[in-house]
Amino acid sequence: MAATDFRAIDEQAFKSFHWRATLTTGLGVFCDGYDLTSVGLVLPLILASFGHATLSSLQSAVLAASALLGATVGALIFGVLGQYGRKRFYGIDVAILGLAAVAQAFAPDVTSLILIRFILGIGVGADYVLSPVIMAEHANRADRGRALGLGFGTMWPLGALAVALFALLLQRLGVPDELRWRIVLAGGAVPALSVIWLRRQMPESARYLARLAGDEAKASEVMTEISGERVKAPSLDARTFVEVFRRHARPILAAALLWMLYDLVVYGTILFGPSLIARSLGLSAVNFTLLMQVAFILPASILGSLFAIDRWGRKPLQAGGFLLAAGLVGVFALMQQNLLAMPILALITFGFFNVALTGPGLVSGAGILGVELAPTRIRSVAQSITVAGGRLGATISGFAFPLLFAGIGQKGAYLVIAALSVAGAAFTWLLVPETGRLSLEALTEAET
Repeated sequence: MAATDFRAIDEQAFKSFHWRATLTTGLGVFCDGYDLTSVGLVLPLILASFGHATLSSLQSAVLAASALLGATVGALIFGVLGQYGRKRFYGIDVAILGLAAVAQAFAPDVTSLILIRFILGIGVGADYVLSPVIMAEHANRADRGRALGLGFGTMWPLGALAVALFALLLQRLGVPDELRWRIVLAGGAVPALSVIWLRRQMPESARYLARLAGDEAKASEVMTEISGERVKAPSLDARTFVEVFRRHARPILAAALLWMLYDLVVYGTILFGPSLIARSLGLSAVNFTLLMQVAFILPASILGSLFAIDRWGRKPLQAGGFLLAAGLVGVFALMQQNLLAMPILALITFGFFNVALTGPGLVSGAGILGVELAPTRIRSVAQSITVAGGRLGATISGFAFPLLFAGIGQKGAYLVIAALSVAGAAFTWLLVPETGRLSLEALTEAET
């Protein structure tokens, strides 16, 4: 492994700077969890407001997929922009999120809402690129997984929990349906706009300044600010983009494939699994979401971020999680009628399925592999490719699983999810190296 020129950053203890950076980057992901969950929780109110009993299958799919398609576009655009400065564009992402969240409240019809959510998705995609890149480039070597896991793997479910609590509060306060869904959707603007100032205060990445901008003096200042040591930054990476990308394309594309598989599994079960269990328990979608987040997903995300991702490593956490998820969804597929006859047992099975998926959620779902497997010279573009892979998987789930449920039944669809989980475990073990506790430069040894 090559020695790193960024030891002053890599060998720091996890301190107040890292906590602030984790919060600042993670609040954008909190918004993503809020915004991507919100529309499903208030969809019946939206339909009633616009005079629809139901939406057609195509309308439902497009409404669900609009933000995801926007995220793909946003990721690809901001992946390129990130090559010209991380901080320069940091804050634009959450500004898009905030303004689009407010605009949803004024949507006059379903078509307008679909368009607005596409624009909101551009902000989501931009944040999925910029936040992990900035966090990883500022992070210390030993705790990089913790920072990314807490900032992304944990903040997303916190956002989903927040919108469920907010929707429930408005319902309990007796807010009229016509107004309630608009307030819920617009509420995503509050955390988005509140974090803009914090993001503008973050220093530019020393790795970007040294390796892409060629500003060694400014890079040294940032490294000194973070480490408290006077250090000299490394020099410009003069290689061409094409040269570097060609060398690192294989692991980058593997990371995109793994995120795609993760989102295929997650969105396949989010869209269709919980409704069966919630109905059997007599729970609303909001209450079921709350229960899943509080009892299973959040505790697993927090514990996994703090104690597992750096200690166990990325590959064991992701591959093991995929395998356990495959087993649990397979049990649900083969014993669904028996489980639904005992709804609490079905709830526990599905809950632990979500716990299992926390493993790949903290790795692929948090965007860790894309930023760790690419050199600084191409990191933001590499991350945009992995984000696009994940959003493509989520979009495919939205369109394909309704057809699968109709064509091969619930049992067959769940077995497909189990097979995808097994593939995720196998590809994790075969296609990517272990990245935990290694410096970014050691992982991309050509970058010296």
